[in-house]
Amino acid sequence: MTSNNHQQPPLQPRYTLLKTLTGHQRAVSCVKFSYDGQLLASASLDKNLIVWCGETLAKISHLAGHSEGVSDLAWSQDSHYLCSASDDRTVRIWDARSADCVKTLRGHTGFVFSVGFSPQSNLIVSGSFDETVRVWDVKTGRAVHVIRGGHSMPVTSVDFNRDGSLIVSGSHDGSCKIWDCSSGTCLKTLIDDKVPAVSFAKFSPNGKYILVATLNDTLKLWNYSSGKSLKTYTGHVNSVYCIMPTFCVLISVPNENYIVSGSEDHCIYIWDLQGKFVLQKLEGHNDTVVSVSCHPSQKKIASAALDGDRTIRVWVQE
Repeated sequence: MTSNNHQQPPLQPRYTLLKTLTGHQRAVSCVKFSYDGQLLASASLDKNLIVWCGETLAKISHLAGHSEGVSDLAWSQDSHYLCSASDDRTVRIWDARSADCVKTLRGHTGFVFSVGFSPQSNLIVSGSFDETVRVWDVKTGRAVHVIRGGHSMPVTSVDFNRDGSLIVSGSHDGSCKIWDCSSGTCLKTLIDDKVPAVSFAKFSPNGKYILVATLNDTLKLWNYSSGKSLKTYTGHVNSVYCIMPTFCVLISVPNENYIVSGSEDHCIYIWDLQGKFVLQKLEGHNDTVVSVSCHPSQKKIASAALDGDRTIRVWVQE
């Protein structure tokens, strides 16, 4: 691999395919390991979610109830509940193991594209094609805040920071904004460029940085306090779809921190967090890889791809 500078790249992580999971009838839009690593959930345009055993990768439950495709999912902190975002304009809360729908959150007037639990799991944030960000009370199922006017095009991503005090949102209008969770007010506009569209934004695990994907084949790591871009990751292909990259941070292995992302060339890219090197390119999917998830304590990555593939693939480090 060539690097962006003259440093020698660190040793490659050497992930290989462990297993291919089938079960969805349409594009797999999202895949995420639970916080305890015991479960893996997938969402699909086939309107369903599937929960798999994180260790054996056997199917545990099938969550059906949405009337349109599901674009995103998130786990509660205790790994007991899932929330899902759907084109049917609702957010649903599920018991992951029993497959029971606990609550249906209604209020969005457009496709719900992104969703997330707060760290305390008492709140849910959602982003929609109706250009709003909504914050919901999990217990009552009611909207605490409806943020209008912050974005002028579909909201492509929302995420809480590590203590639940802040929310980041990204939009096709080219902006990335930071919101105060308690008041719903905008604290900072991190990016406001109109072009390219912001397709994804996520807080780092330590809460200090934000990883932003834009539809010009670029990922950037931002210090949101200073508003400065610190790192740029390139090599993958992303100009059309909202691909969801992630951080790979293992507490047990402090020196192995990566950025992982899918790509429109059907591959998964792994970058060194500090050095910007492409450490490995995983091949095997037959369509755009839109979602990746890293196991919280094992060297394991799950990936999900669109309609030409419809599979979840699980990769392990040798």
